[in-house]
Amino acid sequence: MTILPEGRGRLAAAADLRERYGLLLCALIAAFAVQGVASPGAVAQVLVSALLATTMLLALWAADVRPTLLRPAAGIAVLVVLASVVESLTGNVDGAPARLANLLLVTVAPPAIVIGVVRSLRTRNQVTVEAVFGVLCLYILIGMFFAFVYGAIGRITGSFFAGGVDATVSRCLYFSFTTLTTVGYGDLTAAGNLGHTLSVSEALTGQIYLVTVVSVIVGNLGRPRRERG
Repeated sequence: MTILPEGRGRLAAAADLRERYGLLLCALIAAFAVQGVASPGAVAQVLVSALLATTMLLALWAADVRPTLLRPAAGIAVLVVLASVVESLTGNVDGAPARLANLLLVTVAPPAIVIGVVRSLRTRNQVTVEAVFGVLCLYILIGMFFAFVYGAIGRITGSFFAGGVDATVSRCLYFSFTTLTTVGYGDLTAAGNLGHTLSVSEALTGQIYLVTVVSVIVGNLGRPRRERG
């Protein structure tokens, strides 16, 4: 069967999108692993900021945003990484500024992923592999977003977890994803009304996202969308 030039172009574009979202998912997994395993320190702080900056730029690249938006985002990413380096050199490791800066990076990526996935669905008229990658990336980013919120609250107010447990990056990430997936081991609990409200909100978000967005996307993988009569 001969593939027409237009068909080759569509296949090449689909492969390029799949590669972009695949790289984004790999960067997110790497950032997740470093945050969960590494002990608090200067090297870990800079590495996490660099990985999150890369994640943000990959999300914008996957969404195929205009260069006029990509350039300022790249500038912000570089500034955040440089700020993380300066904070580490001055001995301020795992402080509130670093948490807030990383929170900024994680906040920018999800809207870009949503735009990219919706654009892909409209263009291809069916659920593709890159759309599945996109919704999985968004799920991981939701967990990271809440983790950085918890960490920022802990550094600003002095405590987030009950019992005076230190809100380290790994603990916040652990607590966030056990809450997002509603596993709820119970070894870490939020202290105060704000922490309780945020935890419940994350649990609701995780469950609603899984039973609606993820299930619909995965269930319709490869099926062409029906045109309305």
